[in-house]
This record gives sequence, C-alpha cells and structure tokens, in this order.
Amino acid sequence: MIYQKEKKSSLKLKTMEKVTKPNVKSIASGKDLIIKQMQANAGDLLPKHSADLESILFIHEGECVLTINDEDIILKQGDGFVIPPKTTHQIKVVSDFKGIHMMPIAIKFEFF
Repeated sequence: MIYQKEKKSSLKLKTMEKVTKPNVKSIASGKDLIIKQMQANAGDLLPKHSADLESILFIHEGECVLTINDEDIILKQGDGFVIPPKTTHQIKVVSDFKGIHMMPIAIKFEFF
C-alpha cells in the first residue's frame, strides 16, 4: 500500500550543499503512465523541483530525507509517498538509494 507518510524528523538541509542529479532510467511506460528508477549515492542532494501533476515515489533500496512543505520526512526501503501537484520538494540521500517514481507521461517539472 502506498500512503502519505507522516513527519518523522526535523533534519535540516545545508544551504551550501552541492546539488547532484540522480541517475534516472525508464523502466516501463504505457499510454498515460511512466515508471522511472532514480539512483543516487549517500550524501547526495538531489535538485529541488515541483511538478504540475501528482506522482508516487517508492523507495526500493536505501534511505532518504524528503523535504516537502517545510517538513523533513524520512523514507526507507519499502516506503511510498504521494507527491501532490505543484509542491516544491527535494531529496537528501542518507544511504545509497534506488527509488521508483511513478508518474503521468504528461507531467512537467520545474527546477529551482
């Protein structure tokens, strides 16, 4: 079951950290949906962004901190999170990480 995870921690991201793009590959796509795998290393700070449509993030391996709506949410292997549309968010990788990102093909991202 995939659900919106409750706030677990108040870890704060450092403002001067280098932003690293994750390795991304498409796993499957259909008429309206696409599934991508994101992979990053412990300590990586992924780009801050938002999207115009809802998506779902599932943590396949590792651990990360998802900062969304000024809250830090710890996500571990087996956790899922629904990312609402037009919500700025960012991921800090705690331990080597593989995530599955399920989204509409028509999704549009804005990076900050």
